[in-house]
Amino acid sequence: MKQSDIPNHLQSFISKMEAEKLPQVVIDTFSYYYDKVFTGETGLLSDSDISPVSPHEIEGLDNLGRYADAGEKVFKNAVRITLNGGLGTSMGLTCPKSLLEVKNGKSFLEIIIEQTKKADVKLALMNSFNTHEATLSALSKINPSEFPLTFLQHKFPKILQQGFAPAACPENPALEWNPPGHGDIYTALLTSGMLRELLDHDIRYAFISNSDNLGASMDASLLGYFSEKKFPFMMEVAERTPADLKGGHLARHKNGRLILREVAQCPASELEAFRDIRCYGFFNTNNLWINLKFLEDLIEKHKTVRLPMILNPKTLDPRNKNSPNVFQVETAMGAAVSLFEGATAVRVPRTRFFPVKKCNELLSIRSDRFVFSEDNNLVLNPKGKSDRITIRLDPEYYGKTDMFDKRFANIPSLLECDCLTIEGDVFFEKNVTIKGCVRIKNTGGSRAVIKEGTVITDDMVL
Repeated sequence: MKQSDIPNHLQSFISKMEAEKLPQVVIDTFSYYYDKVFTGETGLLSDSDISPVSPHEIEGLDNLGRYADAGEKVFKNAVRITLNGGLGTSMGLTCPKSLLEVKNGKSFLEIIIEQTKKADVKLALMNSFNTHEATLSALSKINPSEFPLTFLQHKFPKILQQGFAPAACPENPALEWNPPGHGDIYTALLTSGMLRELLDHDIRYAFISNSDNLGASMDASLLGYFSEKKFPFMMEVAERTPADLKGGHLARHKNGRLILREVAQCPASELEAFRDIRCYGFFNTNNLWINLKFLEDLIEKHKTVRLPMILNPKTLDPRNKNSPNVFQVETAMGAAVSLFEGATAVRVPRTRFFPVKKCNELLSIRSDRFVFSEDNNLVLNPKGKSDRITIRLDPEYYGKTDMFDKRFANIPSLLECDCLTIEGDVFFEKNVTIKGCVRIKNTGGSRAVIKEGTVITDDMVL
């Protein structure tokens, strides 16, 4: 490609974004990242630039109980912001993931509304262009006593890997765009007017989390610690396990500040070190605390929040591997930890991190391993045998929610189950109990049925 093609292509992107009436700051931000893409920057972060963070460098939630009273006093100055931009396509959903029935007949959204009401704090939803209308429709049916505030995530145009021109899909123009990652939250708060509105109503502290993580409640001790110490930014991190190899990990940059490195930012030659939980011991739970006044000051100083770029190679149509190869420019909101002077991290237990990314996690959450506390928070059942369970479900039969619901119309008791593997087509009737570490395998050509009242303690071949 000729160097002269750069302004031509960039102008095409700018015209495309202007036609969608995207704010100028979003256009400028994309232009900034596009220049990096075109000049060959990958957003990679090498081990030579960072060092691990040791446990003694950050405080733990179990030591923060004395801050609970302070936190309760400033609930009136706090907002819970829920990231509600995902469709849950990996689970076969076509609606907002937050509308999926997750526990006791209630959706993520319904449970979050109840949790927030119990804590008596404001709730705001950051929707995407894919989820906004369906979420508003669902809210009108739920009809909460206080409607959540809502604001929209922006979108970036996809970039063709061959030639770096705007991707085109006339038969489905929506595929030409991608959400710019949850790092867009800071720009979206600004351009929507939500940041100014919150500050005008004396809302100073924001707790941000994913809609599919019901362990992420508004905790008084964490809020009190955050407000009393006057931190500008605080990231909740948990100890990594072999199951957390893909999540972004906490590190310290050679400039002294904390930094978040996502797997997409790790050079291929260093992936082994990235996955070494003995080296990088903490992962980002995506539960963040932001002082909104500090955020406003940062934006006023720099006019925007420019986070480290994550360049994701994809196909134009995610469901069609033969569609053109594209780049999606994205950012992670946790990466802002490196932008705020004085930002910190806090160690939290796994009980604040119960994400539902696949149907195996949905099975665990729907089972009796989890119950609701008096505050409507999802907690581990105190009657359970252990706090962890490993579930592996055959993706051919349980990979999508509709397939899962047919086979698990009746959720078995997993209270005393340590690990469960299901291979083949297996349906469950009522009152089935699974204990210990069990493998269920259907070797026949048709579906197998676990009869009502069955207690399974050993491997089962059907």
